[in-house]
Amino acid sequence: MATPAPVPRAEIFLSYKRNVEPDQSLAARVFESLRQEGVSVFIDRTLRVGQEWAREIETRVRSSDFLIVFLTAASSISEMVKGEIEIARDQMGKSGKGPRILPVRLAFTGSLPYPLNAWLDPLQYILWRGEADTEQIIRSLQAAVAGGELPLSSTPAQATSLVYSPPVYAAPLPPPGGGMDIDDPWYVRRKVDDSVIRPIAQRGVTLVIKGSRQMGKTSLLIRALGSAIDMGKRCALVDFQMLGQQSLRNSGTFFRRFGRAVAEALDLQADIERYWDSGLADSQNLTRYMERQVLQTVDASIVLAIDEADILFQADFLYDFFGMLRFWHNQRANPTKKGIWKRLDLVLVTSTEPYLFIDRDHESPFNVGEVVPMSDFEIGEVAKLNQLHQSPLFAAEFEQLYELLHGQPYLTRKAFYVIKSGLTPSQLFAQAGEDSGPFGDHLRNYFLRLLNHADIANALKQVTLGQNCSDKKLAYRLESAGLVRTENGKIVPRCKLYAQYFRDRL
Repeated sequence: MATPAPVPRAEIFLSYKRNVEPDQSLAARVFESLRQEGVSVFIDRTLRVGQEWAREIETRVRSSDFLIVFLTAASSISEMVKGEIEIARDQMGKSGKGPRILPVRLAFTGSLPYPLNAWLDPLQYILWRGEADTEQIIRSLQAAVAGGELPLSSTPAQATSLVYSPPVYAAPLPPPGGGMDIDDPWYVRRKVDDSVIRPIAQRGVTLVIKGSRQMGKTSLLIRALGSAIDMGKRCALVDFQMLGQQSLRNSGTFFRRFGRAVAEALDLQADIERYWDSGLADSQNLTRYMERQVLQTVDASIVLAIDEADILFQADFLYDFFGMLRFWHNQRANPTKKGIWKRLDLVLVTSTEPYLFIDRDHESPFNVGEVVPMSDFEIGEVAKLNQLHQSPLFAAEFEQLYELLHGQPYLTRKAFYVIKSGLTPSQLFAQAGEDSGPFGDHLRNYFLRLLNHADIANALKQVTLGQNCSDKKLAYRLESAGLVRTENGKIVPRCKLYAQYFRDRL
């Protein structure tokens, strides 16, 4: 292999899962090698979690030219790794300039969990298969940083190079690890499930599923769509993550991509430009497209589900799009349309309170139809999870777990996962609030997110000190972020773990 060109001065952020091998050792090797080439490389090995740590991570990612991401089974579910990639994408979305992401898979060729699959699957990546590949990995990264094109190989099995073209993104539904597969035996049915699946049996419904991150919204949506298919309905799932950051800066691009995504999900010819008239608004064009190309073509009821709907709240044309959905909802009552719009069901999934962004009630689709708020696991559902995991916790222990986490779905599932992986219940409870503990990745990621929202951080601090949050909008934002809940009319920390962790650090 030819000696790579001299590496120009560049800023690199190296993202990896700490305290895990081979991630940590290989990260140290790459760090030293690139630094010897005169490259400025940042690696988080010694920073103490706190306000300065959060600012340093945020600043370093945003100012980097490259974000090298080490992907393993462990790092792919790391919330800190995910958070660092989110910052890089946000920087690109805001300024059009941001770190170039260089994924490196470390003896790992499995599916990435959602939303990493949506972000990283389209990218060329490097595969490290073992220690013998280390030097070539370093040279490949040096070549990438130098601005050269990495040579593509055909397939991993036939490869002489370690650089591969991206895998085909096969489906919009996330693999297990994000949303849970519809047949996953570990899924625990909750009361909220019936509130979504029951209305799907009707005709011409609008549903809004709302809840903070990691509440199981996507898993529930998958089951609702499965029920709809069993009833003979056609389903189109459009994830706004998949439409790309660029589309959020241009109305015409976004509306066209949305139309194509619907057509592809329903196995229809897109034929977008046939219905696009430059003299009409994008919302008018897409409405005409939906009526003539979709509803008049498909001889069945259609469920149009939009996941991550709140991503559009940052776009200048949010009123145009969501006002259009409200118009579609109202068209079901239009007698001149002969009931064609009654064959369209709308399901919107959002993590954020829409009223914070859409203050024109008559233009919002989020205040019509049925609004289904997601709920935490109840203690009986935690007991069911305990049974599914062959009862590693005694009754007093899963009650202690419920008191600590208040049934937060992601943390509760992670608790059982780490216990089944070898951590004892007493170790779990002793290490729960530590940055290096079983929930440290999750807690540090939240702390990092709070950095850019001083008003929310201050409000959370007051709540952890036992004071109420009098600002209604801040209270809603804290609840939408999954940090607090309402108990007997008072805003309180979501769970004991959050109360202890953020009280100490804020």
